[in-house]
Amino acid sequence: MTKPSAALLWTAYLVLGIGAVLMLIPFLYMISTSLMKPGNELTLPPELIPDPFHWSNYKNVWLEVNFFRYTLNSLFVTVLDLVGMVFSCALVAYGLAFFQFRGRNLIFLAMLGTMMLPSQITMIPTYFIWKNLGALDTYYPLILRSFLGGAFGIFLLHQFFRTLPKELYDAAWVDGANPWRIFCTIYLPLAKPALSALAVFTFISAWNNTLEPLIYLQSKDLYTLPLGLLFLKNEVNNRMTLIMAGAVITIIPVLLVFLFAQKYFVQGVASTGLKG
Repeated sequence: MTKPSAALLWTAYLVLGIGAVLMLIPFLYMISTSLMKPGNELTLPPELIPDPFHWSNYKNVWLEVNFFRYTLNSLFVTVLDLVGMVFSCALVAYGLAFFQFRGRNLIFLAMLGTMMLPSQITMIPTYFIWKNLGALDTYYPLILRSFLGGAFGIFLLHQFFRTLPKELYDAAWVDGANPWRIFCTIYLPLAKPALSALAVFTFISAWNNTLEPLIYLQSKDLYTLPLGLLFLKNEVNNRMTLIMAGAVITIIPVLLVFLFAQKYFVQGVASTGLKG
């Protein structure tokens, strides 16, 4: 295979660089608008760098519009969702990967089949299930489902466990370790890259979840950040500077998690493989 020429590499870097700049422009505009004096966001020519910075926009959104409460609500739901999803998926994937029992392959295929169903198909029956359980306007519909596992997470961890040698399990079993101890002391530590990847996926999905809180939550005190941002324009009379400040507050945790966990995220995705 011939090595690409320097001109081709520089062209590729240039195209990727231009694409990166174009993707950053909306984000930079959002930050710039969030720091403007109210009323300056539509001036011509545009004020790219506010002078001075109006940090009061963040103060107003954080305290007066109750974004502090929304942030705590999002943290509560996301952390429980993250713990439940990672632990339950790891436990189910471990069982499907190492235990031999009748119907194992059928269960695995049925689980994968649920990934082909659009969420809109199950949305209405799921809503009535939670309604009959009296769980509307609570966090139960957003949290409890995570402790039952998820098809994507089970598949991701199952593929990773299949890449690990079965001899580790057999050796630990011969030494007297039970399956639970083998899972906690051997396979969970080895699965850190895959667990980290699943944790990043789960955090981003739970933190940005807007549809389910919109369906199940009615009380304003229970709003999560995406839901608070959705109704923010009604509370601030469409003041764009405050809306952009709320958007920055909402997106910062996702950026921080991805930046700090990027190495583990890439390792986890790369190491899961597709072993049959």
